[in-house]
Amino acid sequence: MKLFKTFLVLCFLGAILGTAAVVGLYFYIKPDLPSVTVLKDVRLQTPMRIFTQDGKLISQYGVKRRIPVKLEDVPQEMIDAILATEDSRFYEHHGIDPIGMGRAVLSLVLTGEKRQGASTLTMQLARGFFLTREKTYIRKIKEIFIAWHMEQELSKQEILELYLNKVELGHRSFGVGAAAQVYYGKSLSELTLAQIATIAGLPKAPSALNPISGPERSVERRRVVLLRMLDEELISRAQFDEAVAAPVTARKHGAEIEVHAPYLADLIYSEMVEMYGKEEAETGGYEVYATANSKIQTDAQQAVVRNLHDYDERHGYRGPLGYLWNAPEDTELAPLSDVPDPVSAQRADWSEQAILKALESVQRLSPLVPAVVLQVHEQSIDVLDADGQQHTIDWANLDWARPYITDSRQGEDPKQASDITSAGAVIYIRQQDEQWRFAQLPEVSGALIALDPHNGAAQAVIGGYSYYQSQFNRATQAKRQVGSNIKPFIYSAALDAGYTVASIMNDAPINQWNSATGVAWRPKNSPAEYDGPIRMRVALGKSKNVVSVRLLRGVGLYKTAEYLERFGFQRDEIPRDETLALGSGSHTPLEVARGMSSFANGGYLIQPHFIDRVENEYGKVLWQAEPVWACDPCNRKQANTSKLDDKEAQLAAILGTDVAAGEDAEQQVKRPAPRVISEQNAFLIANMMHTGVQANGSWSNKTYWMGTGWRAKNLLKRDDLSGKTGTTNDSRDAWFTGFNGELVTTAWVGFDDMNRNLGRSTRNQNLINRNPDRFNWIGNAMIGSESGSHAAQPAWIYFMQQALADTPESPIQVPDDIVRVRIDRTSGKLTRRTDHTTLFEYFIKGTEPTVYVLDNDVIDPAQEDEANTPEPEEIF
Repeated sequence: MKLFKTFLVLCFLGAILGTAAVVGLYFYIKPDLPSVTVLKDVRLQTPMRIFTQDGKLISQYGVKRRIPVKLEDVPQEMIDAILATEDSRFYEHHGIDPIGMGRAVLSLVLTGEKRQGASTLTMQLARGFFLTREKTYIRKIKEIFIAWHMEQELSKQEILELYLNKVELGHRSFGVGAAAQVYYGKSLSELTLAQIATIAGLPKAPSALNPISGPERSVERRRVVLLRMLDEELISRAQFDEAVAAPVTARKHGAEIEVHAPYLADLIYSEMVEMYGKEEAETGGYEVYATANSKIQTDAQQAVVRNLHDYDERHGYRGPLGYLWNAPEDTELAPLSDVPDPVSAQRADWSEQAILKALESVQRLSPLVPAVVLQVHEQSIDVLDADGQQHTIDWANLDWARPYITDSRQGEDPKQASDITSAGAVIYIRQQDEQWRFAQLPEVSGALIALDPHNGAAQAVIGGYSYYQSQFNRATQAKRQVGSNIKPFIYSAALDAGYTVASIMNDAPINQWNSATGVAWRPKNSPAEYDGPIRMRVALGKSKNVVSVRLLRGVGLYKTAEYLERFGFQRDEIPRDETLALGSGSHTPLEVARGMSSFANGGYLIQPHFIDRVENEYGKVLWQAEPVWACDPCNRKQANTSKLDDKEAQLAAILGTDVAAGEDAEQQVKRPAPRVISEQNAFLIANMMHTGVQANGSWSNKTYWMGTGWRAKNLLKRDDLSGKTGTTNDSRDAWFTGFNGELVTTAWVGFDDMNRNLGRSTRNQNLINRNPDRFNWIGNAMIGSESGSHAAQPAWIYFMQQALADTPESPIQVPDDIVRVRIDRTSGKLTRRTDHTTLFEYFIKGTEPTVYVLDNDVIDPAQEDEANTPEPEEIF
């Protein structure tokens, strides 16, 4: 009895000491325990995702891959697999499992090793959020207290949902949603039982047990998970047998990119980092919506790529990337990696598997696909591509490939396939119009930017052929000489200074001696043709260089330079000499498009922007763009879109509130953009640029003339377009900017090496034979010196054909205080005649001519010598 009493006393003292120890430990580690606020508002480190305006994923940024999911969206089989494997008594304990803890303690006493962790799912979550994986007693004690604390503050469902989104599952995937995407490229609802079991087995050792890094160990772990599910009667024996026998289907998948727009995504990422900081931007779970629509962005990408290939093809084929066999003895190409001597190798030395292995070393840049020529026929070739597919490339997709000599010289047109390539050659192929085509990587670069002229929202951004070839965004970063793309701004300054569209200028050579340098400045037209007295409208349409210089002189150099600042061009980038009139200043395509928008929107300077809004993962709008609009006064209110209202409704449902969809949607009042030129000035310039993209006058009456951008209307068959070509000295840069009332687009083409010019191309009769209509020549069929109309305008045409398809025409509207009077075609004076020597012209009210042309002064082109009338075939 005495011993029993002593035992009871010791037990009582032990209980008191144990309780005191636990209490002491609690107060010792209490400063490290998370606050109730933190537990109630645990924030997952979710990567930033960027979408097009219509919700297509462009890119994802962040080291951790996480796709947050709600518990109700997780398949029950996934929940069963996780609980059966990690914590089968999850709903029975309060964060600490006494049975599991006792088993772990007994194992420690018997073996002296920490073989079992006894961590409940709640304890794992506590460790994941607040602790490390180090195996120390103090860490385990903290883990126990934090788990108990979490169970007091959160429901079981909340804890389970946090765990499913937080748990690390290998290959930078966190949470079951991300794991499903990374390993299988699927959503959770699409997973099979075998795939679910594989993911459920990863928390124990995600690096070693994942099916990519350790497929054999992953299969063994999957079996363990399925056995636990079978023991818990969560699956049947038949389901178990089928899942255990299932093959390993995992491979690493990237984010489900739906639209290829890396240049746009990079711009948006940089803006988000500037707004929120790098770490916050990459982990805050932001969903960023671009201003660009997925279709228009894709159309722009395809237009730029096709145009660069067109340029590349008309300048000739530079040869294969290498050879696997039958290489010429004098070949100077660097051998591909792991390839034996291609000079002595034969086709029989290469199995299909070996060929595919060799092609893995060739860079793949969409749309280019590496391939090997297997056989050469008379006018076709058979190839094997890097995906293991065989194709036959016919003569129509092969005959462009005459030899490249220089940028201005090409070799003879090929007559048969053996003139172009040989078996064993490593080449590129690409798809165009659903056919496979012989190809090469273009050395020339290009860019395209499209803006909404009403508010500056970017509709498309293409910074080059491939972001993975060069991350330099030429649309927003490349400062290149703009050439004749500057002329509309010079003409606008002239109108502002009192000139009119019908003002007569002298299109004659300029020869100005500079006594300081001892050199004469002789600006020339391109081509070097001079028409004498010419109306301003025709001079702009034909892009007359000397007229632009004379207008600059008439307005004044410094006054013109200051005037150009109105359009957003930087003061220090505007030349202070007369070369300004010829476009010697260097600006980005974005700056040019922004300036040109003023002519499309009635005279306002908009601010380009790329982000429409930023939302959190629940669809709550955190930031909304508030652009300036081309309107004054802007007294109309616009409600947030229905998409935002839907997002508000989703948020209300998540939070369990009674907020109706759209109840507190902000009403935004449009902010007016600054007016930089009058509406009348903007209209007249746009209208002059309209004649620059079409044929004008009458051929039979010899009043016919063509604007430098005539292909625009000829190929788009629309009457609401305005545009201007641009070509610099020695054709180092080619431009085309054009617009209607809804879309402004600038296209640029040039080499990154500014010392390299675009050259010229000669006739390839193979291409001409398939397209005999010279007035529809575009792309690789064009001949002559490269210029804005040859090198850049086709990209603009390809893009606008798609972007404006099925849209109504949107011409620039005639504003108030614009009058239209009949004038003499040659002198610009008023006329009483109504024949082909006259035309109607627009003027700002009060500036129209007041003097009538005398009958004796009327010049009838139809009566002139035919030799003085240029034929349209000569105008390119």
